[in-house]
Amino acid sequence: MLHKLLTAFDRQHPLPTVSAHCDIPCKIYDPISAQLSVLTMIRLCDLIDELATKPALTIQDQAQLARLVAQKEQHGIELKQQVTVIWGDYFKQPQFDQVAGVHDLVHRIMLQASKTKQHVVRAHALELLELVNQFAEAFWLTKGVKTFRAQCPYPTEQIVAYPALSPQS
Repeated sequence: MLHKLLTAFDRQHPLPTVSAHCDIPCKIYDPISAQLSVLTMIRLCDLIDELATKPALTIQDQAQLARLVAQKEQHGIELKQQVTVIWGDYFKQPQFDQVAGVHDLVHRIMLQASKTKQHVVRAHALELLELVNQFAEAFWLTKGVKTFRAQCPYPTEQIVAYPALSPQS
C-alpha cells in the first residue's frame, strides 16, 4: 500500500535521479585498496598452486579450491572497480596533464586483471601488480606526494609502491 502511494506521488512530483560511486564527493581516494586486491590475488594463486601439488584432492580440498578461485575472481572485480573509481572520479584534466598515458595504463590494468582472473598463473598477477604500482605512483604524483617501493609485510612479500608520507608533529 505504501509503495502504491509513493509511486503515485512520484508520478505527480518526480524527483531528479543522481548517481556517483557513492553519490557524495568525499574526495577520499587511495590506490592501496587496488594494491591489496592484487596482492590477495597473488596469494590465492600461491594457495591454489599448493593444492595442485597434491596427488589427489579430497572433498575438503575441492571445496577449498572452489573458495580460493571464487575469492580470486572477487578480488579481481574489486581491483577493477577501485581503479575505475579513481580514474573516473578523481582524475580530471589537470591530473591527465600531469600523468601522460594514464588512460592507456588503466586500460592495460583492466586487460591484465581480466587475464589474471581467467588463469591461475602467478606471473600474470605479478604483471598486474606492476601496473597497479605504476597507477599508484601516478596517483600520488598528482597529489604532490613522493613514493617509494618496498617489500610488503604480507605472505607474498612483493614490492609495492607506497606514498612517502611524513609523520605529523
